[in-house]
Amino acid sequence: MSAKALWAVDAMAAAMQARGEGPLPKTIGGISIDSRTLSPGDAFFAIAGDNRDGHAFVEAALKAGAGLAVVAKNKRDTLPTDVPLLVVDDVLDALRDLARAGRARLTGKVIAVTGSVGKTSTKEALRLVLSREGETHASAASYNNHWGVPLSLARCPADVRFAVFELGMNHVGEIGPLSRLVQPDIAIITTVAPVHLEHFPSIDAIADAKAEIFEGLIEGGIAILNRDNEQFNRLADRALDARVSRVVSFGEEAGADAQLTRCVLQPDFSTVQARILGDDVTYKLGAPGRHLVMNSLAVLAAAKLAGADLAMAALALADLQPASGRGTRIMLDVPGGQALLIDESYNANPVSMAAAIALLGQAQPGPRGRRIAVLGDMLELGPQSGALHAGLAQPIVDHAVDLVFCAGPAMRNLWEALPSNRRGGYANDSGALEPQVLDAVSGGDAIMIKGSFGSKMTPIVKALQRKFASRAAMDTAQG
Repeated sequence: MSAKALWAVDAMAAAMQARGEGPLPKTIGGISIDSRTLSPGDAFFAIAGDNRDGHAFVEAALKAGAGLAVVAKNKRDTLPTDVPLLVVDDVLDALRDLARAGRARLTGKVIAVTGSVGKTSTKEALRLVLSREGETHASAASYNNHWGVPLSLARCPADVRFAVFELGMNHVGEIGPLSRLVQPDIAIITTVAPVHLEHFPSIDAIADAKAEIFEGLIEGGIAILNRDNEQFNRLADRALDARVSRVVSFGEEAGADAQLTRCVLQPDFSTVQARILGDDVTYKLGAPGRHLVMNSLAVLAAAKLAGADLAMAALALADLQPASGRGTRIMLDVPGGQALLIDESYNANPVSMAAAIALLGQAQPGPRGRRIAVLGDMLELGPQSGALHAGLAQPIVDHAVDLVFCAGPAMRNLWEALPSNRRGGYANDSGALEPQVLDAVSGGDAIMIKGSFGSKMTPIVKALQRKFASRAAMDTAQG
């Protein structure tokens, strides 16, 4: 058990209207939904998912040191007797109830982040800058859905100064309940873009779904919106409809409350000059990419509005690093020297794909090296999918990408739109494309890999690492 208790078990039971059984501990140190990764003293919540039921892992969790398990009444008879349990009607509903109790005990500032692109990187940047000011809790990984948000909130210690939560959605009506659970003081919408068009009739409809984040804002809450985005006015109107007390804008356009005045993009970082709510700041952003520069404006505005020191927050951004699969840079030992691998494989949509292509364009290949893009299908784009994939051909030319490898039926549209001298290889899926990529890379190359999660581009990243692991990477792994 961790030295610091997260919840008193009596308080947990009361919040969840649970019946206690067995030798229950007085406190728990954490909350887990995975028996393989829990820490001794955690409470294990036996959530029933689409593919697995957590009740099948209760015994393993208790053997691994869980302080107790939260289980459903209708599964109680399948479990051993005389073990520490909190028995509830529904485990996920109980987790939500505990999350509500967690929010009720919080006295620090709460920030919620959503948007078509940049949610996780913005959340991580907020974690970085706010933790320099005081104890900060933030969602793990991309825990932004119907179970990830309540889990993150239930895990939040009562005495943090700041808490940051990421809210995601694929359909209308998903963000509203999450926002009402989190009850943020500050809500950020990074941008609205053509994502999940399979489930929405228009980008306006996507904007309206993102605007559901205003439903949970506390009285006096603040909305931070991207003034450069075409949906800014619509979102601002929705904020006013929801009686948000203040709308703060960020972007490059004149009149933005957090305005970019100048930036210099480098292959590994950016330098930024901005005016944040009346204060001029100059700072270094440790991760490259113009999209990160723009979202850093929202981060600094939120930090200042939450009561953090703006100068300290700006200084902290020099330490920003890309999250795994979102721009991580890896050096490879390949035939003829070293190559740079840019891992953007976590997910993709038209906006993030264009940003990743621009990032590849900033990379400086070595002598005789090439810029190589390895791209998988962008999913859930509906009838516009073909045109949106083919439309990537122009950014590829604009950013001087030399070769493109494409995987998937939707990416066939891009393959056919590419100039012939930029076609590296095509396959129906990432598995078939992998050997082509492994054979193609050579010294001096800069390779960027990206696709939607379902297009399975991460295995190509892993294959390149296995085959061409650099000595530095091996030394790090062994150390």
